[in-house]
Amino acid sequence: MDQSRLKVCYVITQRGEKKYWNRVGVAFVNHDGSINVKLESLPVAGELQIRDYVPRDEAGTTLRGKNAQSDDEAYAA
Repeated sequence: MDQSRLKVCYVITQRGEKKYWNRVGVAFVNHDGSINVKLESLPVAGELQIRDYVPRDEAGTTLRGKNAQSDDEAYAA
């Protein structure tokens, strides 16, 4: 599968001033631009965020780069 069509779904919950991102599923962009979402769990609260898939290296860190912003900084609500 073309990785540019693969997305990751997170639910964002806030407790106090801190936000927590939990992966809850994946999404796929179809040829017509529509999106199919497959959830592994069903959030009852919070906000869903669908992001581009970013591969991880063997150490488990993302390959966005050393100076990449965290999800919270880059997409503050």
